[in-house]
Amino acid sequence: MRYQEDIGGTRWVFADLKEVMAKATPPRSGDMLAGIAASSAQETVAARMCLAELPLSIFLSEALIPYETDEVTRLIVDTHDRAAFSLCSGMTVGDFRNFLLSDAATSAVLARIAPGITPEMAAAVSKIMRNQDLILVARKCRVITKFRNTMGLPGTMGVRLQPNHPTDDARGIAASILDGLLYGAGDAVIGLNPVSDSITVLTDLALLLDGIIRRFEIPTQACILTHVTTTMQLMEKGVPIDLVFQSVAGTEEANRSFGISLALLKESMDAARALKRGTVGENVMYFETGQGSALSANAHHGVDQQTCEAAPTRFAGPLSPCSSTRWWVSSA
Repeated sequence: MRYQEDIGGTRWVFADLKEVMAKATPPRSGDMLAGIAASSAQETVAARMCLAELPLSIFLSEALIPYETDEVTRLIVDTHDRAAFSLCSGMTVGDFRNFLLSDAATSAVLARIAPGITPEMAAAVSKIMRNQDLILVARKCRVITKFRNTMGLPGTMGVRLQPNHPTDDARGIAASILDGLLYGAGDAVIGLNPVSDSITVLTDLALLLDGIIRRFEIPTQACILTHVTTTMQLMEKGVPIDLVFQSVAGTEEANRSFGISLALLKESMDAARALKRGTVGENVMYFETGQGSALSANAHHGVDQQTCEAAPTRFAGPLSPCSSTRWWVSSA
């Protein structure tokens, strides 16, 4: 379906919804490299005006990536809550922006409509908002996660402590952890990016983190930021694992380049929960996105980076994650 917008005697034509979304996006080098960015500021404005006039419901009838070929699209469609969407189904993207900025969009109301808003809808409205608008709306959102402590409460901030060491030296890592704890960091997670993927090395590091947390009775959780399949091997060996980490992307093809699938992530979540290491909750998944992986894997299918990076947030439903460096998600 073609879309068009007339501005000052010039008619801008967009081949499909995917192109409208891409051209309405703020300039990004990744979209330029992909050849989908707007050619000028005037085209960006035209695309945003066109996008603002489109009904939110268009995203339910025109998939940016075909349902039949992409499991992320299938997840988004299959888990969409039409009852929740009915509260804003008559709105255009522009109307939705105005609603989000209004006093009517309270935290309670946003929680009710959230299951009805697809990642593409969220990406669309964000393209016609200023940074100040985004901050105002984000402030209304309440996303609370729990494992050994509670994250996401109003007026609080959680900080990840990342005690990396260039050779995975235990003493160096322990010194970094002590330094971070003295600054009050680490309540969100003590998350270590290891250099090695050796099971032996990772076992020792996991035991180190677990030992520090238990010895000093720190109300936090640990995570070794290695591939999900490696973490599953550690769990099978009886190694103490709190959170399961994995980088995720917004398309099935990009996730395949990571060596993951939704089924694999679900299996890892079930394995981590079976350990029953949480004391106040069982949000065990720790995702990271925002790296432009769909572009680098040539798996974006012509979809802009902003929209691709919004798609993984739908993992929050069936996988009930704990946290991520890029976005926070909670139990469905």
